[in-house]
Amino acid sequence: MQRRRLKRILIGAFATCAVLADAGAAAAQAAASNEQVAITTPPPGSAAWVQDHSLGRPLPDPANAEPAAVAAFFAALTPAQQDRLARAYPLVVGNLDGAPLQLRYQANALAVSQEVAHAKAQAADTSLDATQHALAVSRANDCQALLTPGRQILSFDPRGRGLASEVFGDLATAQRVAVIVPGSDTDLGHFDRTLEPLRSPDGMARALRAEEQRQAPGTRTAVVAWTGYVTPVGLGPDAVTSRLADAGAPRLQRLLAGLAVTSSPSAPPALFCHSYGSVVCGTVAPGLRGETTDLVVLGSPGMGVSSAQELGTAVHVWATRNPSDWIGNVPYLEVGGLGHGADPTGADFGAEEISSAGAAGHMGYFADGTASLHNFAAIALGDYQSVSYRTG
Repeated sequence: MQRRRLKRILIGAFATCAVLADAGAAAAQAAASNEQVAITTPPPGSAAWVQDHSLGRPLPDPANAEPAAVAAFFAALTPAQQDRLARAYPLVVGNLDGAPLQLRYQANALAVSQEVAHAKAQAADTSLDATQHALAVSRANDCQALLTPGRQILSFDPRGRGLASEVFGDLATAQRVAVIVPGSDTDLGHFDRTLEPLRSPDGMARALRAEEQRQAPGTRTAVVAWTGYVTPVGLGPDAVTSRLADAGAPRLQRLLAGLAVTSSPSAPPALFCHSYGSVVCGTVAPGLRGETTDLVVLGSPGMGVSSAQELGTAVHVWATRNPSDWIGNVPYLEVGGLGHGADPTGADFGAEEISSAGAAGHMGYFADGTASLHNFAAIALGDYQSVSYRTG
């Protein structure tokens, strides 16, 4: 009883601090928030896929096949065989890390088209109430936008609130790769915003790549906007525990393992982890091996550790938070599974604190002309001499 009471008090403390710092919309979110169901199982169609022996060999199990094994499997197939699998199992192939990139884009275009048709059929159902009808129309519109010619959808999962990831640039030939790992309130419906684009993973990714091209026009770059895990909604219990980060971390690990066999940049992909996304990155970091990965946390509530040393030796941690970001008013602690540990911008944490001069609020770090966007691009490009640090 006492433990449950402490948990309620701490959740209230975290939410109250954030609401006081960003009153209005955040308060409404806190009141309406609810726990989310994490997606940890393979995509729809996986059961039929593993039972398919039409090629005379087992198909790689989406639940446990290593991306390197997936890559080897597809390399042994003819183009016609690859195409047939993509058409028969678009959600499986489209989400299978290690599968050829162009084949994933093709499969996801088909899966998105099927979801558009499904959503439109739902919207036409006269038995739906107004809320269900609006949700169906919204889902159809969100998915239709993903079918715009030229878009490269790396993953798509229509379950729940919906998940999607998109590539900007030629991932197969990129010399430098960056991955955006977003925080709370990110899903299919908020993946790419027309209004306030920098509040979405796609907007952040476009801004980062544009800045990279400005700084180093001769360097081949690619940026992945990754919404591959179920994020918290609002400021409820999910935002102050690592439950969803723990569920999302293996999915990020698989993405990175897949990129290792389907792309060949000159350095490991740089991770840009915003808000709750830094909790996911903090969970993944100790398991990284090999060359050093640049791990940049921005607007972080903590990474689940007390110092950068706990993140392992394979990451170089950079951190920033601008003075107007409300996340700075959230308690940096961990008690009984609540909270995310020390402040990554703290003097004793051990991260390199970079400047975010010009950035405003929790979502302003990728705004044009800010020191943070300049620094992000410099780090992604490996141009560390151009990085500016926070002073004062």
